[in-house]
Amino acid sequence: MRALPLAAAVLTAALTLTACSDDGDTKDKAATSSPKGVTACAVGAMTVEVGPANEAPAVGDTGNVPVTITNDSGAKCTLDGLPSVTLGTVAVEPDPSAKATKTTLAKGAVTSFTLTYVMGEAGGGKSLAVSKGKFSLPGSSETYDFTWSYGDVAVKSDGKTPDASVSGFQASGD
Repeated sequence: MRALPLAAAVLTAALTLTACSDDGDTKDKAATSSPKGVTACAVGAMTVEVGPANEAPAVGDTGNVPVTITNDSGAKCTLDGLPSVTLGTVAVEPDPSAKATKTTLAKGAVTSFTLTYVMGEAGGGKSLAVSKGKFSLPGSSETYDFTWSYGDVAVKSDGKTPDASVSGFQASGD
């Protein structure tokens, strides 16, 4: 029966693969299973590159920070939805045009999403001081922490929500 050797291979890979975050923490590289039995992509099983950014040059201008992920898990995994991004402690809303899609990433496949933000005034009452960000992939609770070096982020009229948005996943490469 083919299912048992495949399950053993997946378990062996899950137990042997590890990755480091920006802070040097070792994380389990295993993909996580969603309730439907679909293997979801997990951040720890990916090579992640945040930036280089098209930084906002001045207060009120828009900048874009691409996040590129490469499936290094050794097995296919699925992204079913949108990435979840937090700046500081505040969630970033999806871009209104972002569509939640289901994408299967083969071993070595690359995808990306973009975090778009409006630069706020440092120390201003209409800005969110940000030094750290984090994101997670749909179907996984594991997060990837990154350093935010792009200045304060403007807030929307409610005074709390960052004037920022996150795109859906974009295919890269072949």
